[in-house]
This record gives sequence, C-alpha cells and structure tokens, in this order.
Amino acid sequence: MTAHIAVFFVALGLSLVATPLVRHVAIRLGVLDMPGDRKIHASPIPLLGGVAVYVAFVAAVSLFGGEHPAGYLRQLAAILAGGTMVAAVGFWDDSRGKRLGPAVKLVGELLGAIVLIWAGIQVEFLRHPVLNVLITIVWVVGITNAINFLDNMDGLSTGVAAVGAAFFFLLAITNGQYLVASLSAAMLGAALGFLRYNFILTGTAGRATIFMGDTGALFLGFVLAALGIKLRFENTDLVTWMIPVLVLGLPIFDTTLVVFSRLRRGVPPYRGGKDHFSHRLVTLGLTRREAVLVLYLIAVAFGMCAMFLLRASVEEAYFTAAVVLAVCLGVLVRLEQVPLSRNG
Repeated sequence: MTAHIAVFFVALGLSLVATPLVRHVAIRLGVLDMPGDRKIHASPIPLLGGVAVYVAFVAAVSLFGGEHPAGYLRQLAAILAGGTMVAAVGFWDDSRGKRLGPAVKLVGELLGAIVLIWAGIQVEFLRHPVLNVLITIVWVVGITNAINFLDNMDGLSTGVAAVGAAFFFLLAITNGQYLVASLSAAMLGAALGFLRYNFILTGTAGRATIFMGDTGALFLGFVLAALGIKLRFENTDLVTWMIPVLVLGLPIFDTTLVVFSRLRRGVPPYRGGKDHFSHRLVTLGLTRREAVLVLYLIAVAFGMCAMFLLRASVEEAYFTAAVVLAVCLGVLVRLEQVPLSRNG
C-alpha cells in the first residue's frame, strides 16, 4: 500500500507542476482550441494538457516499475507502449488544429489494442480465442473513444476518468492485483492534478485554463480500457465481466446516447455536436458546473454497483444489471426528448 500511495502522490505532484508549464508552451506555440459553433468556450483555450497527464503517469509508474514481479513487466511495457501510440496520435491531431480524420485515430487505437493482445492483455471469458480477440479490440477502441467523446465540458472527461481509476484501484486492492492498483493510483493522481486547472469547483467566473485535448483523452481512455481487461476476480466470469463495464458505465452510456441520437438524425457519429448527456442536462436547466458534478455522482453510482458485484451471486448480479439497463434505457429515451441546441 505504501508504494501505491507513493505512485499516487508522485503522479499528482508532477501533474500539478507540469500542467501550467505545458500551458505556457501551448500558448507560445499557438496550440489553442478556438471557439466555434460546436464549442462552449468563448475564447481560445490552450490545448496539450494531456501531455502533462501523460508525463505524470508514465514518470510515476516508471519510478516504481522495478517493484513489479518480472512477469508483469512485459504487460506494463505493453500498456505504456499502446498508451504512447494513442497519445502520439492525439498530440498530432491537437498540434495540427484538429484536422486528422477519424480513420487515422482508429489506426492508432487498433495498433495499441494489438500491442495489448501481444502481451497477453485480452478478454478471456469467451470460449473461442478469436471471439476473445475481437471483444478485446472492440472494448479498447470503444472505451478509448468513449472517454474522448466525453471530453465536451470543463473537467468532465478528466473527472470521470479519475472516478473510474479510483474504483479500479479499490477493486485491484481488494483482489491483490499490484500492477492494476499501481497504474490506477498513477492515473488517479495524474488526472486530479490536471483537474486543478481544468475544472474550477467554486466561484462564478472560474473557467478551465487548459484543455487536455485528444492527447489526454485518448490516453486516459486507452489505459482505463487496459485496466478493465487486467482486472481479475474470485467470482465467476458470468458475473465479473460486468464489473469493468459498470465502472465505465457513464462514458459507455454517453457514447451510446450520442451514436443512437446522431444515427437517428442522419448525422455521422464521429461529427462533433452539443448532443451529449452533459449538454442535455444544461438544456434542462443546470449550469455547466452543476451538470459536471451530477455526472460525477452518476459515475460514482455506477462504480458502487460494480463493487456490489464482487460478492454477488449470479442471480443478484443479473438482477442488478437488468435494473441498471432499464434505468439507462429510460434515461436515454427521456434525454432524446430534450430539444437540442441549434448547433447540436
């Protein structure tokens, strides 16, 4: 536990220090997110905050990498290598003014998933190995993009990623998984350090001073996807496959809502818009800050359901899953009735 605490505080400290430095560099280089029809900010905001998250995470994990059992080093290297690939694609997109097409990002995500599979990090609960590989790729690409999709309001994606990392840490500690616990602690620290500059909790004029861009969102999503695969439990696979799905239930729900809504309206799913869960909460009367805080609470609720499944019977687990699914479907239908902004 001492090493986990050290990893957390190293990542937190590095993120707190690196973020304003990266912000200064982004301003000097002119790497800014400009206002637009589908943006909620009215003035240019520096990008590249994800570089600080990446550096803090990798540095914290590397400092304590020698304490992992030798068999884990290959998997640790694969997670870092795959995360670096998707972060590099995100950095390229951020620095080029968001001009990369979705196909280029998809290639980077697929390569990252292949690296994980090569290192033995893959889904194993299905009987056929090909199906396990396919589900692994779908999971990695899906979660990576879900966290990126969620990056649409100050502090939202980073905060939800921090909640997910916190629950993955608790789950890993409960089951004695050192590698997952260390990586989760590093992600939690890096995300919270960046959140200090990306989400202002109090005050009326406070706004984010930096965005993490695709560099950070894709990186956080990829690592969370890998951690979800790495988790192992004593309960039956009939139950435990649902645990990482529930921990990341909010980004999965938001992506499902957006994709369904855009397809129904004849809009390409990869096109940006103000039709996310957060935007609809604002339309219903919440402020942006309140909407983000509500979504934090919902993410925690998903995580608590996942914790319950640790010791749940098969019947209890599927009853819980059925209730969660019914609630999600009901909320999705209700949110589809919320009028979208003219730019959504």
